[in-house]
Amino acid sequence: MINLELPKKLKASANQAHQVAAQILRPISRKYDLAEHEYPVELDTMAAMVEGLNDSGTGASGAALGRGDAPSVIGNANGGNMASLMNVIETCWGDVGLTLSIPYQGLGNSAIAAVATDEQLERFGKVWASMAITEPSFGSDSAAVTATAVLDGDEWVLNGEKIFVTAGERSTHIVVWASVDRTKGRAAIKSFVVPRDAPGLSVARLEHKLGVKASDTAVLLLQDCRIPKDNILGDAEVNVEKGFGGVMQTFDNTRPIVAGMAVGLGRAVLEELRSILSEAGVEVSYDVPANNQHAAAAEFLALEADWEAAYLLALRATWMADNKKPNSLEASMSKAKAGRTGTAASLKAVELAGTQGYSQRPLLEKWARDSKILDIFEGTQQIQQLIVARRLLGKSSAELK
Repeated sequence: MINLELPKKLKASANQAHQVAAQILRPISRKYDLAEHEYPVELDTMAAMVEGLNDSGTGASGAALGRGDAPSVIGNANGGNMASLMNVIETCWGDVGLTLSIPYQGLGNSAIAAVATDEQLERFGKVWASMAITEPSFGSDSAAVTATAVLDGDEWVLNGEKIFVTAGERSTHIVVWASVDRTKGRAAIKSFVVPRDAPGLSVARLEHKLGVKASDTAVLLLQDCRIPKDNILGDAEVNVEKGFGGVMQTFDNTRPIVAGMAVGLGRAVLEELRSILSEAGVEVSYDVPANNQHAAAAEFLALEADWEAAYLLALRATWMADNKKPNSLEASMSKAKAGRTGTAASLKAVELAGTQGYSQRPLLEKWARDSKILDIFEGTQQIQQLIVARRLLGKSSAELK
């Protein structure tokens, strides 16, 4: 396997994240899988720690609100996005649902980092932001947003319903996608930072889910919800020619992070599977061709190769984000590969582990359930493949649907 050495700063942060995963998240993983919607009180102790790490510049949340170090004239940079990727790989090795519940680690934070002004980055530097895009009338087609935002004096007035909002009840702020002019199509879709206590914002219900049960997934109602005028991310001007590339840039930051989540879970799966195979007398060798080994060992090697490819794609997409290189293609490639690999590896591990895979003694069956959402949210497998095809073929969304 390829072993890419991390810079000292990232290595220290990743090691801290791994300790959190090993000592806090993994031990309570089953507890909160069985106690859906119960708040993981053990995570409260992490909030101050995460804040302290961010203040010291070695943050466990890494890219939550950092744009990443600017690339130097003579070299390249590993900035906030890479730090966030390394850390989320480690924490999702511990537990995906609990990672989604860590204060200040919301996907909305990466959305803010992608398009916020310097003043907004300063103002929202201590928030925990979830992200609200999906609505009852659509899923992956982000251009189909029906929620509206109307400027009334010095305030935006938001109306609409958002579903499947990760950490929607627990976060302090929500990044909401809404249209400022429904007649102008997708170009009018903007993102807004809505404080939890904003008048007109309410939680309608929490969803019961297949996996990541430790994370709350909410339905939010915006009924004449008022927020300050300067809580819009980016420019309020509607540029029909430009489209809604500004808000879509959010995904260029978040999709590699979701890929990292699948990479972290996949690593946990492979480690557990190898241990189970070893106990059963099946040894995996890197010195013997796979077709000359036990069938289960050959399957393991194939899964590990897929995992390695997913990891490298996530690294590339994240590095490009830190170095201000257009990475829409690479972000979708990493998300598609990692999401598919995480699901395939966890399901195959359940199969190869036999009764241990299907029982609740190890965590394999839980990881199999948790993995599926990583192939769905932030754009489904099919959407990622469509985006990749458009980029490679030079087609627009109108030309290739």
